[in-house]
Amino acid sequence: MIADIEETLRVKLLLRSTRQIMLTESGMEYARHLESILSSIHEAHTNITAIRQAPKGTLRVHSRTMFGVRVLPLLISRFRSQYPDIKIELTLSETPADLRQGLIDMDFRITPPVEAGVKRRILFKIERYLVASPEYLLSHPAPEVPLDLLKHNCLAYMLPGVSYTWNFRKADHFEEQTFTPHQLTNNGLALLELARLGEGIALLDDYIVHRDLARGTLVHVLPEYQANNTSMEAGMYATISDTSLIPAKIQLFMDFVAAQLSGEGNRFDILENDLSRLVRQPNEG
Repeated sequence: MIADIEETLRVKLLLRSTRQIMLTESGMEYARHLESILSSIHEAHTNITAIRQAPKGTLRVHSRTMFGVRVLPLLISRFRSQYPDIKIELTLSETPADLRQGLIDMDFRITPPVEAGVKRRILFKIERYLVASPEYLLSHPAPEVPLDLLKHNCLAYMLPGVSYTWNFRKADHFEEQTFTPHQLTNNGLALLELARLGEGIALLDDYIVHRDLARGTLVHVLPEYQANNTSMEAGMYATISDTSLIPAKIQLFMDFVAAQLSGEGNRFDILENDLSRLVRQPNEG
């Protein structure tokens, strides 16, 4: 077999004598490449074997608060029904987790990771909507252009810096509107509740306000504009450490969440399914 390879490559791989066999320089280079290939094959076999066997252990997950409260509990419940030996520890905060220092297996972020040594998988793109309650708009005429927001009570998510700006795009036209917040919070759930209570206009993710818009408890303000406070390309990203061998429990959970959420409108369906679980019909009789 080696002789056939040597003939194909037209190089000597081995120096043969009656006493020993040694690699040539070309042979050593060829062996180095083969080691990498064999390692990849071994890694693939290990992954498939781990997935076939019942995976177990603790999976440490970090998420932004809103996504972690509104979406992940239902997904975790569904996942655990398939893999009951995997225990999930869910931690929520408003800042990205340090995967290595925090011993976190997976972090759900709304912006792509920028640090080295991580992998990302986008689950869905996010649009953000300016919303206000019908009661608020009764006493404050709805803005027609971004500049009109200066006449309104704007509820802002707390970001680093001293100035607050919302970015707008309409067709090919971009503009920024700087404003002074009426109220500030570093929690998306609080921002949602303030908007519902008629405290002003808030900028929130589409999947979070989808149900309120359908019910009429919130109204989409400036609907002809795309709006954002960071990037127009925001999305939900599953972020993990960049390692050559991804543990089966991490790969399984990431694939499961992606299957549930990826695709147009799936993130809205998850919230509707969650609501239906909480609704109980009164007993007859």
